This record gives sequence, C-alpha cells and structure tokens, in this order.
Amino acid sequence: MSRNENSKNVTVIDVAKKAGVSKSTVSLVLTGSTKVSDKAKLKVEKAIDEIGYVYNRDAASLRSRKSNLVAIVINDLTNPYSAQLAVGLEIQIRQMGLFSMLVNSGESVETQTSLVRHLKEYNVAAFIICPAPNTSAEWVNNLVKQGFPVVHIMREVAGANVATVLPDNFAGTKLATQHLLTKGYKKIAFIGGNESISDYHQRLSGYTEAMTLAEVPFSRKLCVQSNTNRNGGRSAMEEVLEIAADIEAVVCFSDVIAYGAIEQIRASGKQPGKDIAVVGFDDLADSRLMSPALTTIHVDANQIAIAVCQILMNIKDGNKNKILVGIDLMERESS
Repeated sequence: MSRNENSKNVTVIDVAKKAGVSKSTVSLVLTGSTKVSDKAKLKVEKAIDEIGYVYNRDAASLRSRKSNLVAIVINDLTNPYSAQLAVGLEIQIRQMGLFSMLVNSGESVETQTSLVRHLKEYNVAAFIICPAPNTSAEWVNNLVKQGFPVVHIMREVAGANVATVLPDNFAGTKLATQHLLTKGYKKIAFIGGNESISDYHQRLSGYTEAMTLAEVPFSRKLCVQSNTNRNGGRSAMEEVLEIAADIEAVVCFSDVIAYGAIEQIRASGKQPGKDIAVVGFDDLADSRLMSPALTTIHVDANQIAIAVCQILMNIKDGNKNKILVGIDLMERESS
C-alpha cells in the first residue's frame, strides 16, 4: 500500500515559482517560522496544495521504507459515535500491521485542509476521512493525484473519486419511520442534521419516502435542521412543538439529537415514549440506558472499520467503490 511517485519531482523551487516568492520564504513557511507574513504564508500553502509538494521531515529514512501510518481525520470527536468509530478503525488498522494517527477537524473544512497538509509531511500510507461540511471534490481528487490513497467514511463528497464506506442512511430512517407508522402514529417530524452534509439528505429522504409510500401527509416545516449535538436536539424539538403542539412522534438524525429531544419533551410537560414517540439513529451504548430506553437504528461501527480496511488492502487497484453497511431497528420503550 505504498504511495505512488506522482509528486516526487516537485521541489521547493517549484513551490517558490508557483507562489511568486523566494525559495527562502518557502523554507521559512515549511519550518513554521514567524518571520514570514500571513499573506506570503497563504501564497505558499496554496501553491503546496495545488502542485502537490510534500515536505518530508525525515527524507533520508523514508526513501528506503514506506510509511506504516494511516491518518484518520474525524469530523467531530465530541460526538460519541465518532469516537466509537475511531476506536474500531484503530483496532482494525493495527491488525493490518499498521499504526493510526487520529486528528479532529471539528467540522471545519479549513482545519481539515490544514491537518491534511501537515499529515502529508509524514508520508502517511493512506487517509481515512469523514469529510467536513463543504469539502470539495477538487480538493479530494487533488490529494489522490498526489499519490495518497483516500477512503471516505460516513459521508460522501459528490464527484470525489474515492472509495466510500457509510451506513445505509436511507434504509435506516425509512425503517424508523415505517416502525412509527405501523404503531399508528401519523403526525411524525424529522429533526437534526443540516443540508451541508450528505448523510442529512440521505436520512431525510428515507423519512420522506416512508411517509409518501404510506400516503400520510407531512409538512416540510416539521423537518427541522439543527446542530448535531444535544442542544441541537433540544432546540429542534422546541421548534417542532411550537409548530405542532399535537406532534405524535419524531425521527431523529442521531441518538445524540434524540437525547436532546427527550429532554425538551419532558421540559414541555409531556412524556417521551408515551405522549411523543422518539426514534434515534446510531445505537450508542447509552441509548439502552436512557429513560425511556431509546428505540434506534443500529449501525455497527466495527463493520464500518472492517470494510474500510478491506478497501485499504486493495487500494492500489484504484478502489472507488461505495459500501453500504447494513442497519437494524432496535425497538425499545421510547416508541
């Protein structure tokens, strides 16, 4: 799983010419010197990204061996499922005889770009990335052209020529919504997530498909976007209750969103699971310990990690497949 040599002949001089600065300025930027202006630094960093120059911190030794480091770029390590996924990836990567380097982009495409730029300096064997919102296909494809194998997890980037592993988001929320419909609920909302990420659209589509097939009227006003955290769940549920005080059930973008929704339902004087049914997505370990225990869509993080490593073992063949990991409904007291 070695990097190809697409960018091996790119030098500091090439970067300097591209950026329109001196070679010494490029060297100052590469070594993290404070003696260079922000404007010059931005020019150099842009040139590095565009032509694929890699500053190798240990060139002499790395010329004689390939790196055994796999970089995992997670979008939000404060999210319990992301942390669970990172652990699964680390275990599977270690079983391949490799080591992982974990970083957190914090849902910032700027941070993600900076992290990847610096990780390239360590000649990593591959990148596993959960793309931050607004990640461009051009940026991803440029990384591949520079010789770095890339696998996306949990989210897709339209037009990116890379393999992707994600849960069957559409089937998951469709199953969750159908579960509520079979229980007799008709006025069902969908809350959480935002339109800048692919999994939001996939999960929203599953909900709308189930409602449409059942010929149950629903309003787009009851599809409320929010931050993908507990406070986001609270605010989205509060908005739903303001729009429709008689709401009967809610399909949540994630378990964490569902936790916030349950808190807000209680705060409004209603009983979650009795007055309003709630279904999550992820099946975090804490979900079965909630009161009421949360009905949710189970996604096996370990299966995602296994699928990623299977791709990595064959990445040299230009694997660009999309793998959907199966889901299951875990019915509990909240519905």
